[in-house]
Amino acid sequence: MRFIVFVKATKNSEAGVMPSQGLLSAMMKYNEELVKAGVMLGGEGLHPSSKGVRVKFAGNQRIVTDGPFAETNEIVAGYWLWQCKSKAEAIEWVKRCPSPMPGEESEIEIRPLFEAYDFGAELTPELREQEERLRAQVAGKQ
Repeated sequence: MRFIVFVKATKNSEAGVMPSQGLLSAMMKYNEELVKAGVMLGGEGLHPSSKGVRVKFAGNQRIVTDGPFAETNEIVAGYWLWQCKSKAEAIEWVKRCPSPMPGEESEIEIRPLFEAYDFGAELTPELREQEERLRAQVAGKQ
């Protein structure tokens, strides 16, 4: 099973406060453990929402709103892509994570990614083939 693991933003991360060398070192060690265990597929930290935009879809309209965005608990500050045997395994890995926002209460959210079989008959053989072709192209660029 694949999961996306979101590190939620906090007041400090949204203010652009950068992590300390100690936290960077702890996270690098943690990421190394994830890679050695074959769990980590990717991951990155994100700039504050003040550097981002949101695009709202309303019928044929596209409405662009510049950041920052008010609700920090709804903003993602970083993410990992993981391959785990189960949600329980993903939870155990998150429990081992260094606190991502020292000095602040923080939260990490785990969500499973859709796999092709989740779409059932709606994902026709032609669409499945197209998806596999696109995945192969993306993998070839990395």
